Amino acid sequence: MSMAAKCASRFRTGLCRDVLAVAASALLLAVPLHAQTTDRNRRLSPEQLEIMQQRHPGLAGALDPDNLAKKRPKPGFDMTGTWFVDLSEGFNKFMFGPPYPEFFEEGKKAQIEGAAARARGENYRDSIGQCYPAGMPMIMTRVWPIMFVQVPTAIYMVAGFTNSFRTIFLDGRPHTDPDIYVPTYNGESIGHWEGDTLVVDTQGFETDHHWIDVGLPISDEFHMVERIRMINGGNTLEIEYIMTDPRMWKGEWRNTKRWDRVTQADIGEVECTEARNANLPGTDRGQQELDEREKKK
Repeated sequence: MSMAAKCASRFRTGLCRDVLAVAASALLLAVPLHAQTTDRNRRLSPEQLEIMQQRHPGLAGALDPDNLAKKRPKPGFDMTGTWFVDLSEGFNKFMFGPPYPEFFEEGKKAQIEGAAARARGENYRDSIGQCYPAGMPMIMTRVWPIMFVQVPTAIYMVAGFTNSFRTIFLDGRPHTDPDIYVPTYNGESIGHWEGDTLVVDTQGFETDHHWIDVGLPISDEFHMVERIRMINGGNTLEIEYIMTDPRMWKGEWRNTKRWDRVTQADIGEVECTEARNANLPGTDRGQQELDEREKKK
């Protein structure tokens, strides 16, 4: 089966969208130049439309009215709202360690290199400052609010930081076949309810420039389970993270964090371009700018 056919068979993102776009263009461009104007005005076939619409036959979309209308058990809670990570105990609480698991070679190397860079007053693996996606789990602890919108079949997340988007599917679908899944920075998340706890299983992560905390790497075997509870009268989300990566560390890496409901905040459009982002405090160029300002005082 061709990549285009695989992509057309299921809902895909990233690379597959590019493949489908190329395939759709090819359908129009695979004719002599002098005939393209005429062909572009022809009615598209159902097959052509299906490719361009990115349908996944046999699997209803989360916002399909029939899927939304199916009878389901009542959810344990509704996450709809705007939330901000609890940093009341200090800014460094955005990190997922320490304590840390026992890292293997790459993780140990990152810890040594990162400590040495910080001792020199330098940033280490400044990928977010270069507009690489933060990815899960780090996107959850960027110092921006996060919006969740919950419907019966899914929970949609939009972060204030770079408008990072994530879907947690609740309609009973399985994980996509890993042979055709295109990795993403937030992974593919499938959730189910265990009483008043939402359990979310996420896998299929993009690993390029994807770090946890200060430059700690993940592999394509990184797997994350979140156990989400709503506490404090519906005003606090508590999420326990259980992360495994048998190529990067031994056993489970666990951490529990909380988010407070923010009732007077909304998520707006945020664009990340390196030209603008590179000078922000916390990036290499931003730190250089701060140092130069300090020298002038």
